[in-house]
Amino acid sequence: MLTAARATTASFASNASKASRCPLRKNRAAGTGRRLCRRWRYDRGVTDFELAHRYDTVNLYRRGTAAKLELNRPDRMNAWNAQLARDLLDALTSVREDPGVRAVLLTGAGRAFSSGADLKESQSLDEAGPPDLYSVLTQRYHPLIFGVREMPKPVVAAVNGAAAGIGLSLALACDLVVAAESAYFLLAFVNIGLVPDGGSSLLVPTRVGFARAAEMAMLGERIAAGQALEWGMINRVWPDGEFAARAEELLIRLADGPTRAHAGIKRQLNNWLYQRMGEQLEFEAKIQQEMGASGDFAEGVRAFTEKRPPRFTGA
Repeated sequence: MLTAARATTASFASNASKASRCPLRKNRAAGTGRRLCRRWRYDRGVTDFELAHRYDTVNLYRRGTAAKLELNRPDRMNAWNAQLARDLLDALTSVREDPGVRAVLLTGAGRAFSSGADLKESQSLDEAGPPDLYSVLTQRYHPLIFGVREMPKPVVAAVNGAAAGIGLSLALACDLVVAAESAYFLLAFVNIGLVPDGGSSLLVPTRVGFARAAEMAMLGERIAAGQALEWGMINRVWPDGEFAARAEELLIRLADGPTRAHAGIKRQLNNWLYQRMGEQLEFEAKIQQEMGASGDFAEGVRAFTEKRPPRFTGA
């Protein structure tokens, strides 16, 4: 459990505060200042969130009653390894239990939200034998998905780039999903001989229906942000240059809203749509364990690490 520290240095906080002062405020009397200030913030990427805690792979930022969690393995496109799972669970637990936090945003550092599981952890597959995917899912990933869905506060996924595999599952577990125009969504599991997991076998069809869920799961193709919006998978798409500021603006709106009502709305949706989520995640994990012992999965991982197309045989 973390004890949140405020800004790392006084100069950081001072600079952030100064940067957030819009030079166009004096024009508001003419009715144009608010719009111009907003544009100024988008263009400059200004933020007055402060770093509250830095984990090995996650950054926790705070601004008043709003919290922003940033997956921070940009060199690996925020691929999930054991450390990231631990850090993210600790951060989610912290903001859940903090009465001063009333809304949460999840995003990624660099050019991706999350590219999915870090397959480098599977490179020793041939030597060590089939991986224990059941334990990985139930112990590492499921607590995170439940943590987002059961948090009594709204959670926004701000998808700034690729959201693939378990990264897509995490995004769709959130209450609202917004994306940059350049972002995309990918149920990548089939491309390495696996099945959707992390709740995506439930979260995807809940949002887009059976036909589109089957297409995403079986073809493993990228879904661009605009198409995801058209399908009803996500809530908003914004230009890349405005994305970060608009996502933060939405977060602040939720944080300033009726927190108890937001929690009640989540309970209603969970009761109607996700009452059997635990059962489905358990079912996913058992099937994924079967797939982890398949020849196609071994080939899928080798092909990925060797940067070549897989040659599946159905084994």
